[in-house]
Amino acid sequence: MGLMKKLRKAVLPVAGFGTRVLPATKTIPKEMLPVVDRPALQYVVDEAREAGIEHFVFVTGRNKGAIEDYFDRAYELEYSLREKGKTEIYDALDADTPEAGTMSFVRQQSAKGLGHAIWCARDVIGDDPFAILLPDVLVKSKKSCLAQMVDAYNNVGGNIIAVDAVPEDRVSSYGVIAPKSRDGRLIEMSGMVEKPPMSEAPSNLKITGRYILQPEIMDILKTQAAGAGGEIQLTDAMATLMGEQTFHAYEYKGQDYDCGSKIGYFEAVLAFAKDHPEIGAEAQAMIKRFSA
Repeated sequence: MGLMKKLRKAVLPVAGFGTRVLPATKTIPKEMLPVVDRPALQYVVDEAREAGIEHFVFVTGRNKGAIEDYFDRAYELEYSLREKGKTEIYDALDADTPEAGTMSFVRQQSAKGLGHAIWCARDVIGDDPFAILLPDVLVKSKKSCLAQMVDAYNNVGGNIIAVDAVPEDRVSSYGVIAPKSRDGRLIEMSGMVEKPPMSEAPSNLKITGRYILQPEIMDILKTQAAGAGGEIQLTDAMATLMGEQTFHAYEYKGQDYDCGSKIGYFEAVLAFAKDHPEIGAEAQAMIKRFSA
């Protein structure tokens, strides 16, 4: 594979309908649902920025204009904040505004699956390695999940998938990895199994929704036939690439929350609220009151 390239780009597939959290997502993209005081998507972007990501590719669909608008400047709002002397709020907004040209938006015109969504970003990715962050998943950790993966990537290169351990009796709900050998948190892997019965699961390490992949995956996705659910599956393409390149799993330190489900979203709000610098103490007291 020659000289290892620095990881600079990330793909965020944001074209889904958010059917599991209707009716809220009828007019608001699920990625824009607020978790305490910011959209879920902002946490994912922050995680990637901490890992050194310089360019974001959002794969969007119809009715997702709010995502582009959110990452743009809001002149009237900014002017109003400055006029009223609300400099602290203005500065916070300004810090979250990306530099011009660091975000690309490509359309996935029809819902053909995650693999197809990633393939839609091919021209922006080019010959570079790239990260994928599924924005349904928020990971709460001291050091960002992707930053932990980048440290591992800088050591071993190739392809890396984030995993975390789940109770044995829940493996049948997830895609899990088949481990070959282990060195601390880094695990060389031989395969992936989607929702295996407990008795046949090769491990209890579930795939979390964070990946670092080499650009060759795009060539595989280009010609790949539809798989489960009639969709082009990323997992199938990774299985093919595994025959040609090294794949590692990385058991990151942190806790993930599935914001694509109502209860997962609610759990994320509670988790981020209780550690919020401004309202954390009050939120913890409130949670105690409700659980009494």
